[in-house]
Amino acid sequence: MINFGYRFLVVSRFQVLCGCLITLILEAGLSSQCYAEESRIPVIEGPWVQIAGNPDLGELTGTQQQPVDFGIWQAADGTWQLWSCIRATKETGKSRLFHRWEGKNLTDANWTPMGVAMRADPRTGELSGGLQAPYVFRNNGQHVMFYGGWDDICSATSQDGKTFVRKLNADGKVTLFRNRDEAQQNPRDAMLIRTNGLWHCYYTSHAYEKSVVYCRTSTDLNHWGEEHVVAAGGKQSGDGNSACECPFVVELEPGEYYLFRTQVYGTGAQTCVYRSTDPLNFGIHNDEGHFVCKLPVAAPEIIKHEGQYYIAALLPSLKGIQVAPLKWKKTP
Repeated sequence: MINFGYRFLVVSRFQVLCGCLITLILEAGLSSQCYAEESRIPVIEGPWVQIAGNPDLGELTGTQQQPVDFGIWQAADGTWQLWSCIRATKETGKSRLFHRWEGKNLTDANWTPMGVAMRADPRTGELSGGLQAPYVFRNNGQHVMFYGGWDDICSATSQDGKTFVRKLNADGKVTLFRNRDEAQQNPRDAMLIRTNGLWHCYYTSHAYEKSVVYCRTSTDLNHWGEEHVVAAGGKQSGDGNSACECPFVVELEPGEYYLFRTQVYGTGAQTCVYRSTDPLNFGIHNDEGHFVCKLPVAAPEIIKHEGQYYIAALLPSLKGIQVAPLKWKKTP
């Protein structure tokens, strides 16, 4: 939490009110005021617990490797699973692969490293070393994983939540969908919610030298509609190549949606949070009415377990992953 070192002097009712508002922002660990009306503020309650570190990949270990975008879920046997994209390894091509950890409880420190979980298979359409950002959810008794194959969004399924099998299309490829033109590159960081009777898949991409959050919808997880731009630009996040990393959407109450999108990894990490009552519009080149706050984290995943929310994020060193309790506080 940032300590601004403010001292509040009670001189008038106006200053008391201002002091209370500023105190609320500081308690939330935020660096900016909140603008969206009727919004709630995600507050990191702490303390952080490190659950994963920089793994030993044997002959594939790289001196500059980093665990980055990840997914966390419970397997069929109740254990917690963490898969992370490890970049800058000695893997061929784009240098990325998936590594797995297992923990007994979500907030236990130092989960057990379980080794390399998946490597890209170019025969299925994945680019060599191009695996990115696994996200896992339950559907019809199965665990379903969505992930990036560098040029495509792909999926795999599992009965036990530990061993996944790629889901191939009629052409023997993993491609579910890809961007519609060559100026839109590297679709990645897919995550899903089901709302209004449809699956919504949020993901990011470099589009025309800028960063954009897209969404596609589906009734069956196999056939996907056209892409919608749901977030881009804005004063708080900007529109650079890293302005829309790792989109994550939470439907806090029916019809009340919060989008987390990361701008900065590592030291000085930053994720902006936006609110909307429309899951297909979180503000496009306009923060007004949508921006909620900034959090000092990168690549967050929000987890609800036994009625309690948690936030998982990258370590500032980019050498592991951490978890902390999360609460939602109403704005004044």
